[in-house]
Amino acid sequence: MLFSSIPFLYYFLPCFLILYFAAPRKLKNAVMLLGSLVFYAWGEPKYVFLMAASILAGYIFGLLIEKYRGTRAAKILLVVSVAFNLVLLGYFKYADFFIDTVNSVFRLEIPLLKVALPIGISFYTFQILSYSVDVYRGDTKAQRNIVDLAAYVASFPQLIAGPIVRYTDIEVQLASRRHSFEKTAEGVRRFVIGLAKKILIANALGELCDVFRAGDERSVMFYWLYAVAFSLHIYFDFSGYSDMAIGLGKILGFEFLENFNYPYISSSVTEFWRRWHISLGSWFRDYVYIPLGGNRVSKPRWFLNIFIVWMLTGFWHGAAWNFVVWGLWFAFFLIMEKLWLGKLLEKTKITKHVYVLVTVVISFVIFNAADMSEAIAYIGGMFGAGGIRFVDSGFVYNLRSYGLTILAACVFATPLVKNAVKKLRSGKTGARIVGVAEPVVLGALVILMTAFLVDGSFNPFLYFRF
Repeated sequence: MLFSSIPFLYYFLPCFLILYFAAPRKLKNAVMLLGSLVFYAWGEPKYVFLMAASILAGYIFGLLIEKYRGTRAAKILLVVSVAFNLVLLGYFKYADFFIDTVNSVFRLEIPLLKVALPIGISFYTFQILSYSVDVYRGDTKAQRNIVDLAAYVASFPQLIAGPIVRYTDIEVQLASRRHSFEKTAEGVRRFVIGLAKKILIANALGELCDVFRAGDERSVMFYWLYAVAFSLHIYFDFSGYSDMAIGLGKILGFEFLENFNYPYISSSVTEFWRRWHISLGSWFRDYVYIPLGGNRVSKPRWFLNIFIVWMLTGFWHGAAWNFVVWGLWFAFFLIMEKLWLGKLLEKTKITKHVYVLVTVVISFVIFNAADMSEAIAYIGGMFGAGGIRFVDSGFVYNLRSYGLTILAACVFATPLVKNAVKKLRSGKTGARIVGVAEPVVLGALVILMTAFLVDGSFNPFLYFRF
């Protein structure tokens, strides 16, 4: 069930919220768990049992690890816990990838398993892993109430595509959280903004990308139009979902950490990854990069650590070589910036932003390719390989059709509008104008987006693939 769907917005969510706010404080986590299981089972009933098994294992291992903390037994239990979760993730997400790779290398014909990928498994697996590690480190106590732990893992606001919420971030909130009209209003505002990002911008840009991929005649400029459109599409698709998740969290009394912070205004690739999918970057930093030694090792080992982390980051996104190459692409530029490129970029004003945008746009062409052959062909097309035309009628037509959407996306990908509203709020008159205009604008957006959904407009969600 998508957040940006009629069943969720007008059936599931109202019924859930009525039950949630009617329930006494002690039962709110149970209601949240029940609602999350219904939400998850809506699309994949059988995989509810897989998630339940992961939660149960995480619960038991957490208690045992805490009981034997400081002993060799605790380390063994942690290893078994991590292995259990990674085996499940590996089987459902990567089994066919490894079989296909073996078949290609050794010219075998081992049949593929063709196992369906359970929605959200990458996200809830990482949450359980971080919980187990944090208990082992003594950063938190093991949760005695399995309902509370299950509510944390299965929480539907961030189950499908994050942000990756760590147990230590909401441990206190699980036990006691504040609900208020102001917080609910803030959550509704954030949810509607995220929904608008998804339906009005991301979906339109997704249509343009599909038009490009379905066409036969392509020019250099059409390749670039596609690359820019997809880069904006994935940002508004994913950050819109994160906004909706954070907004729903606020309505339920939670404070989830930010997951995006205007990454396209970055002046380096290093800064870009401090602003893009923040919860994933911090997860790999704290649970992979630092345990490997981080930058407190020799320079060759430091760079190896970066490559390992970014290879895994790419692999986490999907079971295909283009995702691995996508991760290593960023590893290369991150290392170059640490060696010499970073100091050079500091001396420039515009060049550093152009460098980041071009690097990121090319990376997302690799990311969205069906395979590496397609990625190479698309990047070649962007630079005129094969003598293709510079401009064609397809580019002109689609630029006219989607130009305003792309322009709006470019503006809203920066903090310009946010800063303007903030400045307007700082004065009494401006604050009154915003106070009156905001609910009107949000209400109009809801009506407009509902019309789009009723019309059956293009409405996929990219991160269902991961």
